[in-house]
Amino acid sequence: MALPNKKRFTFIRKDKNNVAIFSYFSKMWNHNYYIYILTNHTNTVLYTGVTNDLSRRIYEHKNKLTKGFTSKYNTNKLVYFEHFSNINNAIAREKQIKAGSRKKKIDLIEKENRQWLDLYDSIKE
Repeated sequence: MALPNKKRFTFIRKDKNNVAIFSYFSKMWNHNYYIYILTNHTNTVLYTGVTNDLSRRIYEHKNKLTKGFTSKYNTNKLVYFEHFSNINNAIAREKQIKAGSRKKKIDLIEKENRQWLDLYDSIKE
């Protein structure tokens, strides 16, 4: 078995059969994950999600490209987001926000976006 290219793989450990386990990894990669909160035009419905491409995902919500809660309740206004470089941290934060009360979500939004402006234009690529 040929050894993997060291620039692309990192040695992790050996398994129970003494076989080397490598992980595909690059120090040059920037990992981007986001949690976000959407609302509808009257700010009465809140939706919290997680993604690795915020502009693409909000575009999908705005254009109703996926069926589900956001298309049913017209939640397509981005009012809050946070950036993470680790997916586990992003998922944990999403769960924390989802578990919180509506008041906590509103306080979080208003701390950064008092007027509940649509932030999509500021993150579009």
